[in-house]
Amino acid sequence: MATQTDDARIIEFDVRTDEMLVNMGPQHPSTHGVLRLVLRTDGEVVSEVTPHIGYLHRCAEKIGENLTPRQWIPYTDRMDYLAGMNMNLGWALTVEKLMNLQLPEKARHLRVIICEMNRIASHLVGMGAYGLDLGTFSPFLYAFRERERILDLFEEVCGARLTYSYITVGGATADLPPGWLQKCEAFLDQFLPVIDECHALLTTNSIFIQRTAAIGYLSPEMAVDYGCTGPVLRGSGIDQDLRRDGEAAYTAMYDGYAFEVIVEKNGRYPQDHKYPAVPSQAVLGDCWHRFYVRMLEVRQAIDLVRQAIDRYSTATGSYGEPVKLTEKLPKGEAYLETEAPRGQMGFYIVSDGTSIPWRARARSSCFCNLSVSHEICRGALIADIPAIVGSLDIVMGEIDR
Repeated sequence: MATQTDDARIIEFDVRTDEMLVNMGPQHPSTHGVLRLVLRTDGEVVSEVTPHIGYLHRCAEKIGENLTPRQWIPYTDRMDYLAGMNMNLGWALTVEKLMNLQLPEKARHLRVIICEMNRIASHLVGMGAYGLDLGTFSPFLYAFRERERILDLFEEVCGARLTYSYITVGGATADLPPGWLQKCEAFLDQFLPVIDECHALLTTNSIFIQRTAAIGYLSPEMAVDYGCTGPVLRGSGIDQDLRRDGEAAYTAMYDGYAFEVIVEKNGRYPQDHKYPAVPSQAVLGDCWHRFYVRMLEVRQAIDLVRQAIDRYSTATGSYGEPVKLTEKLPKGEAYLETEAPRGQMGFYIVSDGTSIPWRARARSSCFCNLSVSHEICRGALIADIPAIVGSLDIVMGEIDR
């Protein structure tokens, strides 16, 4: 309805909108996996977001209560299937804690090499898929080209490219093949310049910054209250990394390694940006900062791999000795969290003295990170939802366990 006054010639419009429920997913090009989001909208503005899960890989924990710990290793691969080595590690360390197993020095450094390489591969997928969420295809191709080279290395180690089952209780299933370390170093050398290309494609890209800056704000207090971890937490300025702050059973793996936790402190955007849609003062804890933390962690992981290669080359002992498939477990319980690429991944085991756990549970980083989505999406536009949810970098196999 419009009215017009003769004197001032002012036209007034009475705009009315209806509240609607809009489904995004579970099959949608900008949802990471089979995730269904129910959006309550008023026009283009989202007032409420409700995530619906349960479409993928269910009952993994109950399966773990019917298998021996070594038999359950392949199921951990399928939780965060983009970081299978890190999932293997978390479960193996938990069982080793229960059994009070001490690994040789060489096995410790081998695990650092493999897990940090998998961290790089995982963040590459996060970067490329995030570009797709926002409408650009080139970064996806760059990211997957480099990831394929890492998967070639993993295939030489264990024969698999996605679900590895390589790190197991007692060490690893095999030693690194002859010449593998040299190939790994060659990959790292050629990969370093590619990181700068990725920054040029996305991090400092004017359109990308306008799509991610000052949206999806997650305050440090809210991040802690919801149990967020990993780059989502560190992107909000919380200085926490289990490789440094975790239990001794896990931090011992990184004893002697020099690294600083990647965390956003003051908030920053590229210094030379002059984009009208971007505020002059950075909003710490927005989508851009969560993405930037992951990009910096890629370079950090390269440095950790180089340190681990040097130590592995001179280490004593073997790559470990996997326990028997039907090895009996001591009575008791154990819980351990590790710093996976998407945050703190915890495993819990209870044993009654047999070879099969009485209870097996997993604490998913992605589950907690996703739980905050309704808070950081409130008040956003529908077009911003893919950017906000994509910045959480979730994997549904880890959530639907």
